Amino acid sequence: MSGNRTKARRHAVQAIYQWQMTGDDLSEIDRQFLEMESMVGADLVYFKDLLHGVPSKLSELDEFAGKFIDRAIESVDPVERAILRMGTYELKHHPEIPYRVVINESVELAKVFGAEQGHRYINGVLDKLARHLRQEEVKAAGKKRSH
Repeated sequence: MSGNRTKARRHAVQAIYQWQMTGDDLSEIDRQFLEMESMVGADLVYFKDLLHGVPSKLSELDEFAGKFIDRAIESVDPVERAILRMGTYELKHHPEIPYRVVINESVELAKVFGAEQGHRYINGVLDKLARHLRQEEVKAAGKKRSH
């Protein structure tokens, strides 16, 4: 697992949260984040992919995630909503990243930025989503564990 990608995800979830809350132009948010010293060492290509990919696929992502959450996506805590959207995007559009990595990274983000038990909610939703979107990968991982 790449520390550069972890750093990119950490900043991307903050940028997506900012976009959700302010509706600011993505290019402006992008520019603000790229000027931050803390972005040094982050995978900038991946950061941009997440920041621009999530809003561009928003209705699709919300529809997928909506099947596995217990309320309207807009009523989910805004930080957790940003994490769910980003995790859903990665599960759906980055099959080269193992589903467990996506879930673990999302859970860690929720522990840092989310509400006290938010990481459990994120874990539960993304686990169900992975079983739906990545059926073969999840089955293969289950077989490996049972041997």
